[in-house]
Amino acid sequence: MLLGLTGIGIYAFVKQPKFGRKPTGKRLKRIHESPNYRHGQFQNLSPTPSFTEGATYFTVVKKLLFEKAEKKEPAYELPSIKTNLLDLDTAENVLIWFGHSSYFIQIDGKKILIDPLFSGSASPLPNGRKAFKGTQRFSPADMPAIDLLLITHDHWDHLDYKTIMELKPKIGQIITGLGVGAHFARWGFPASMITELDWGQGCEPVKGVSIEALPARHFSGRGLKRNTSLWTSFALKISGSRLYLGGDSGYDTHFKKIGKDFGPFDLAVLENGQYNRHWKFLHMMPHETLQAARDLRAKALLPVHNSKFNLANHPWDEPLQRINHLNKNSALRILTPMIGEKVDLKDPKQQFSQWWKDVET
Repeated sequence: MLLGLTGIGIYAFVKQPKFGRKPTGKRLKRIHESPNYRHGQFQNLSPTPSFTEGATYFTVVKKLLFEKAEKKEPAYELPSIKTNLLDLDTAENVLIWFGHSSYFIQIDGKKILIDPLFSGSASPLPNGRKAFKGTQRFSPADMPAIDLLLITHDHWDHLDYKTIMELKPKIGQIITGLGVGAHFARWGFPASMITELDWGQGCEPVKGVSIEALPARHFSGRGLKRNTSLWTSFALKISGSRLYLGGDSGYDTHFKKIGKDFGPFDLAVLENGQYNRHWKFLHMMPHETLQAARDLRAKALLPVHNSKFNLANHPWDEPLQRINHLNKNSALRILTPMIGEKVDLKDPKQQFSQWWKDVET
């Protein structure tokens, strides 16, 4: 009886609207026609085990929950700047990072929002992973009308139900991977607003903006089953600028091919954080992030997926420390803005402080 009640409770919990919906009907038919969908789920280009040899789900979770690690969270508030996006001059070409993998881009007045997460939680559980102190400076109310919302995949730290619902009246169009639109459909977004792309497919959602969906090495899922929707990266071409928006990805050969076919890029936004040697096929280590940027032929790198949540066992400031140290003799430019600080996309010489060094931990 106890097992039965537990099962009913779990079933009821995952049926909440925030879990979204699995693809059905025409959406599912299109998924089945994708060359990237085989054996009942989406596949990476290369074989991608969840963990490295010798690690299991049990051992990894045990280490995450019970292994003590230094400085997993900052002891004090992180510094930030509250840029007023509602009154942003349309002549400014800027990127504003909100911590983790959420950021806003404005180029020639067009406003693009990527993987917004303003709820302060990276988990569906009530007491799940909470944002670090000082990182919750922005909310949906601070966002202007958004021309394009780009969602790289449906994990909780990239597709946040509460944030999306509060942003709903401000969103113009949504660009995402195959199957992710099923979540938006359940949440009341009309089909006319949603564009779902397979790897290698592109669109021009508004005049002067070209978006290509490209591979990543990761996985998807926000319920009990993985890989029913596609994880993706994006190449964004707008007003003569080329940006690579990486989402989550382990290192693989796709970066070099993307660099050859779509680069060079003025800026690559790549994950650098929440890594571990046990799941390095799904999340890059800092030296791999640098190599990916070089493969992409990027002029500058913005390392994200750090400084907001504790989702791995490394110190909270290690990702930025390591990648800057590894890059000290390289010509690659690394951008390290504080949360909310303007990155001037027209200024190739803009300097940023190593702000994490001033945070007492």
